[in-house]
Parts: sequence; C-alpha cells; structure tokens
Amino acid sequence: MIPGSRHDAVTVNSDGSSIKKLIDGVKVRYAMTQADERGTLTEVYDPRWGFDSSPLVYVYDVTINPGAAKGWVKHEFQDDRLFIRKGSCKVVLYDDRPDSPTNGLINEFVFTDFNRGLLLIPRLVWHGIVNVSNSEVMFMNMPTQPYNHARPDKIRLPVENDYIPYKLMERHNW
Repeated sequence: MIPGSRHDAVTVNSDGSSIKKLIDGVKVRYAMTQADERGTLTEVYDPRWGFDSSPLVYVYDVTINPGAAKGWVKHEFQDDRLFIRKGSCKVVLYDDRPDSPTNGLINEFVFTDFNRGLLLIPRLVWHGIVNVSNSEVMFMNMPTQPYNHARPDKIRLPVENDYIPYKLMERHNW
C-alpha cells in the first residue's frame, strides 16, 4: 500500500443497513417518499409506527444557512424528534450521561434530500447540526415537551469547545 493510504472501514451490512452502534435511546427512521407526476408525499410522523410513545405536543420548523451550525445543546426534560426534510446536514450526538451504557459514544448521521429521516434524540444527549451544503437545510422538531418561555429547556455549549471530543465544523474529506 502507498504510505498514508488505508482501506475503508466496514459501515454497512450486505443488506445496506448500518452497523454503527447507536447511543442508548437514539432511534432513526428513514423516510419513504411516494412520487407521481404531480409531485411527492413523505410521511413525517405516525404514532402507529411505534417510533416513540410520547404524545405529539409541539412542532416547529428550523432552517440552517449554508456553512452554519446549530448546537451544541442538550435538554433536561425533553426528547427531540427531528425530521430533516430539505438540504444536506450532519447531525452529531454525544452521550456524556454518567450512568448511560453508551457514555462517551458519538453518533454521526448525514441526511440529504435523498436520505431524509426522523431522529429521536433522548434528553441529556448533546447534539449539534451543521449544514454541509450550499443550500438551506430545513428540519422540523417535534419535542416531547412544549417550549417553556419562562425557563427554556436548553443547556448550550459553543460549537467549538474543549468538552465534546468532536469538531462539528471540521470537514472530513477523502
């Protein structure tokens, strides 16, 4: 082999499913899009899927400009249910929960217009989202608690920090 080169690591099974270990409590459900000559339809959330047992109590829409990031943030009382609906972004999760069986684990998810999905992020798990494209990213959040204007349930760290062992804005090119 040429010095500095390496073989790719195994990332999927032969059926195309990911082999990555998920942070305890994290779930992902990739969307199926139905298309015909009029356009497309994509189901975002249906309680019958059994994806999450918490009721749907609040929904809001978010955008991220090209080259920008949101995060790091975690919540004490709510889980986040994100549906990435447009654009290309990387969602990174970090588990620092002391009693978690996945303490110290990092998960990365890349969503695109061709790979949309619903992501459940448990309370107390740090998360950041970075737009990795030249167009706006749009996603919906369906948290398990409505927004508390008197006491927002958000604990924040700067995007660049020394606590989370991941550089959110760093590009990982070949």
